[in-house]
Amino acid sequence: MKRTVFTRERIYLLFAITIITVWVAPYFILGEHAHMRIHDNLDSNITWYKVLVDSGQLFGSIQANIPQIMNGELSRNAFYSEYYGIVELFRLFPPVIAYGLNQAISRTFAFLGMYLLLKKYVIKGKKQGFIIIISALAFALTPFWPNGMLSIVGMPLALWAFLNIRNNEQKVISIFTITLLPFYSTFMLGFFFFLSAMGVCWLVDVIRSKKPQWRLFFSIAYMTLIYLAIEYRELASLVFSHVETNRSEFFESKNNLMQTIMLIFKNYIVGHNQDQTLFGIIILPVSLIALVIVLLQKSWKREKLFIGLHLANFLLSVWYAFWWYEGWVPLKQEISILNTFNFSRYHYLRPMIIYVLFALSLQIIWRYHKKWRIAAMVFAVLQIGVLIPSNEQIWYHHSPSFGQFYAVKEFADIKKFIGKSVEDYRVASIGLHPAIAQYNGLYTLDTYNNFYPLSYKQQFRKIIAPELAKNKTLESYFDQWGGRCYLFVDELGKNYMFSKHSLKVIHHLDMNIQAFKQMGGKYILSAVPIKNAKENHLDLLKVFQSKEAYWKIYLYKVI
Repeated sequence: MKRTVFTRERIYLLFAITIITVWVAPYFILGEHAHMRIHDNLDSNITWYKVLVDSGQLFGSIQANIPQIMNGELSRNAFYSEYYGIVELFRLFPPVIAYGLNQAISRTFAFLGMYLLLKKYVIKGKKQGFIIIISALAFALTPFWPNGMLSIVGMPLALWAFLNIRNNEQKVISIFTITLLPFYSTFMLGFFFFLSAMGVCWLVDVIRSKKPQWRLFFSIAYMTLIYLAIEYRELASLVFSHVETNRSEFFESKNNLMQTIMLIFKNYIVGHNQDQTLFGIIILPVSLIALVIVLLQKSWKREKLFIGLHLANFLLSVWYAFWWYEGWVPLKQEISILNTFNFSRYHYLRPMIIYVLFALSLQIIWRYHKKWRIAAMVFAVLQIGVLIPSNEQIWYHHSPSFGQFYAVKEFADIKKFIGKSVEDYRVASIGLHPAIAQYNGLYTLDTYNNFYPLSYKQQFRKIIAPELAKNKTLESYFDQWGGRCYLFVDELGKNYMFSKHSLKVIHHLDMNIQAFKQMGGKYILSAVPIKNAKENHLDLLKVFQSKEAYWKIYLYKVI
């Protein structure tokens, strides 16, 4: 009998590995024809890695700047540490291959971590291999933010390691795990929230057990110290730099009470764009069915973990929503770190919680009655079905591919036409992301980054001030955040994806071209024609278009 169970589990494992392999294969097969997420990915991170490597400042000092962006005022410290694995991938491999390898590594260890956690600490009993493996596979297929690496999907692996250390089991492999994880995950965008939550769990454990639990305490501290060492650049910027940054003007808490309550349920059901779980379609009703079974059987004492995860999942959405509540404003005005650091991101814990909850829900339904076992298996398979459309080749198939987005040949033609060394002039973009020009080696005044000098933001604002005055939404977006330091145009709004087939035309551009010239601006790359270009002292030099590119680029020179 044992041999049969082992064989079945091995088949399930082989199935899971095959699915993950198929999931990431398109990046290697399609290459630059592959589709991928644009927001917080192609429009930013992918370009940042390339710019960083090309700048020669990958291992630069903490005082180093990136000359290609913002007239050299963008700090090297605004980019990832050189010790993060994803940076090394982009240093060693072509961008699409590096991206594919990152997807493969992240999803493999997401599966492994959830599998180990469920198998050892959550799902007990025989013949549970299917539930464990299908839940781990579903977790590994979630549309998480790829540039976070294992910041979110590596949490189950870290929790498994910490529980081992606490129980004095598998110490060597567990210490090895928490030593290496920081090199393939981020502290500020993931593990700060996990480790602080682990600190609370340690304290509760100490109070309940009346034992110091030093092994767990020191392992949490050890992992934290590794992260702080890796993130030495960001620490240096926070502690030693006296330059005021655009973060000081972040204004997040705008929602009234009704908006906040609506955001609770939106986040609970739909989630956040960086940690999507596709929870609402299958997992939510399945977990509610399991909850009804627990209540009917009055087995809530035996199912404390299940009840606790239900509660934690909802409370994290409450915390997320209330972070944006206007009632925080007086406190945030007094304590600057509440503005500059986004504490709402405890919602990054939700994917791990949700998929452990899913596994427990399936087990409860499985145990309820033999006739319900088929239902549990169907629910598990349906969740995989829900996740399949989230594969980037399906989800983003209407968006430009990697090659179409970055339009390398088209931009090579633009640089050749200009005929000057790229260091000798500055450009900015209208109707397309500045990341595209940056990826192609052009020096830009505009960019997407959350950490640059406030003085630069104020200087750049003079260029777009007339357009911001026309549009209160854009004005608020730039003044109260400013992460997108873009040439905003009232007639375009917050749209930076005008394809070569677009019929959009700018009729009434009103830009402070003198301010643009004072910052060194020479050319504007626009994805749409500007009818009143002459009134803005702009001369249309040439229109660039290619079969391979997504864009039609109107090249304007300041006159």
